[in-house]
Formats: sequence, structure tokens, C-alpha cells
Amino acid sequence: MSSYTREQLTGLRDFYRDSLLDDTLRFWLPRSIDTEHGGYLLMRDRDGSLLDDDKSVWFQGRFSSILGGLYNTVEARPDWLDGAGTGIDFLRQHGFDDDGRMFFLLTRDGRPLRKRRYFFSEAFACAAFAQYAKASNDDALAQEARDLFRRCTEYADGTRPLPPKFTAERPAKGLGVPMIFLNVAQQLCDTVGDDFAASKIDDFISGIEGCVHDELQCVLECTAPDGSLIDHLQERTITPGHAIEGAWFILHEAQRRGGDEKLLRLGLKMLDYSWLQGWDEEHGGIIYFRDPTGKPVMEYWHDMKFWWPQCEAIIATLLAYTMTGDEKYARWHKMVHDYAHKHFHDQEHGEWFGYLHRDGRRSSDMKGNHFKGPFHLPRMQLYCWQLIEKHLANGH
Repeated sequence: MSSYTREQLTGLRDFYRDSLLDDTLRFWLPRSIDTEHGGYLLMRDRDGSLLDDDKSVWFQGRFSSILGGLYNTVEARPDWLDGAGTGIDFLRQHGFDDDGRMFFLLTRDGRPLRKRRYFFSEAFACAAFAQYAKASNDDALAQEARDLFRRCTEYADGTRPLPPKFTAERPAKGLGVPMIFLNVAQQLCDTVGDDFAASKIDDFISGIEGCVHDELQCVLECTAPDGSLIDHLQERTITPGHAIEGAWFILHEAQRRGGDEKLLRLGLKMLDYSWLQGWDEEHGGIIYFRDPTGKPVMEYWHDMKFWWPQCEAIIATLLAYTMTGDEKYARWHKMVHDYAHKHFHDQEHGEWFGYLHRDGRRSSDMKGNHFKGPFHLPRMQLYCWQLIEKHLANGH
């Protein structure tokens, strides 16, 4: 294979669109809308039956942001607007503790079960608020989204201290916060607008770039404050799927700026390093953890294949191809697209399985839990559909 023809890209566009509308969303809707207590019931088995009625706060925000995004960019369908709204109402009513921070896990009727140290519940709620505020023309909710984003930056810079996870003995800075909040800032700017979020984007990019290690040709999950490798088991462990997700956020920012060459080079370098670190040459797919120095990884599930790194790699390789025309990225995209759809897609009940052993054997049938639900897969399908649509419309 060299590159994609226009006919092949047209087929891929239709495939992603139909997979999203006729397979993934059909699995989750309407049964996941909780008509009694509001929000979503997303912890589901292979056939869609409910495994657990607890509610992940991450996924109340994540699914609402997906439905709001569909309403804003695909079609103004009332069921998508209403579906997004029930997640917003549930989060506003039950998601926040008295100190302003958000919970991680709630009972079906909204009683708190668990609260964690970090602030990713807030990140996904912020994106959901922004998408729904645009969809419903709700200026008050738009301001809530902006205020929540600002509060998160204060958690990040220590203005609002959070309980520490580690002692101060070995200081470190991580990839996760700047990466996730780069995407949140992009969504805020592109939906309801936020000058403060726009002003933070370069800081987030610098934070991500500081984790790129050229000597080891990888993107580290955390580094010492001076950017050097912390040479211990946990800190050496990299997550190639995470870095690939960050790569396409950078490429997306390059595209938002009309083709920023410096950001394009950074995003491509992150993708190249992470593909070489993460792609399994023996069995295919993106492996979960690696040690870039070649030493063993501490996590005993390090060589499993999770659904979401494959989704991120599908987006990143397709975006890199459409921005550069480099045949390498078309080849990588076909490799991960084919692998993922062969091994993760459930042809009987729809949606994707979440967890495979390294050789492709299924580890679990579940479709939803505290960490898996309607987010990475529908986001990938929507992004790739719209990316190809724009690419073809530009005459490619």
C-alpha cells in the first residue's frame, strides 16, 4: 500500500459514520438514559444488560460531551440534546462536593461513593458544560464551564492545594494534566469561547513537549522538574497510547492555527516515537505499557491491548496522513484500523470489547465500567468521519 485514493477515503468516511450512528450509538441509546434518576447507566455487559447501576462521574461528563458535540456538529436532533442535558443536570445536582471539587463515583440516585485526589472529573464536566451550553444557548452554563476550567488551572498550579499522592522527596511533573486540559481548552474555545483558556494553550503545549525525550525516543509519563528521566520502575513506565492521544491533540492545534509548522513537527515526532515504542510487531495493536530503556515493566498487565489506545492511534495516524500526505501514516492507519476492527468490534451486539490479551484473545466481555464507556470509540468515529469529510471537500 502507498497512500489512500479518494475512493478509499470515501469508503472510510462512510464506514466511520455508519459505525458511529448504526453500531456504537445504537448500543448505548436509549437504554442508557436513566429516566428515573437522570444521568446515564453505562456499566453494561456484552449484550447491553446492566452489570452495575453505580455512575462514574467521568462518564456522566464524557457521554454528555459526545452527545452535545453530535448536536453541535452533525445534526440538531432533539434526542441528542435531551440526552446531553440529562448528564448535565445530574452532574450539577450530584457531582460536586461542598468544597467545590467533584466526586469520582456516585450511586444511581447520586449519593457520593468515592472522591479522588486529581481533577479529571472536572475536566470532562467542563467539556460537557461547554458543548451543552453551545447547543442550548445557555450563557449561565457557558460561564460555569469557564469558571470550572479556571478552577482546574488553580488545582494544577497549586493555588488551590490538593491532597498530595506522594511526598516531596522526588519531585516530578506529568504528561496527563497538560494533555487533557489542552483538549478541554480547545473545546471551550471552539464552543462558547474563553480568552483565559486560549491564553493557557501554549502553556499546556510546553508541558507536553517537556515530556518528549529525544535520546530514548519516547514521550515520558512524568519527568524530573528539569525534564530529565527519573530512573525508577514507575517513572520509566510509558503509555504509548496516552502519548499518541497527546500527539493528535498537538496536530489538531497545528490545524486550528492554519498549519503551524512547529506544532506539526512536534505532533509527528510524538506519534513516530510512540508508534515505534507501542506497536506490537508480533501480534499487532498498541501495547499498554513499555519501558523505553528496554527493562521489564512493573505492571503485570503491561502487554495487554486496551480499546482506547487503538482509537487514539486511528485518529493520530489518519490526521497525520491528511496533514502531510506521507504514505507511512496511511500504512500505519490501515494497520491499526484493521487490527482494531478485527479484534475489538463485537459483530453480534455492537460496540467494542475493552480488553484483550497480547495475542488478541478476549480478556473480558464487558462494554462499560468505571473507566470504559461511550467516549473514546464514538469520539474516534466522529473525528475520523468529519476529518475525511473536510479533506475530501478540500479537493484531495
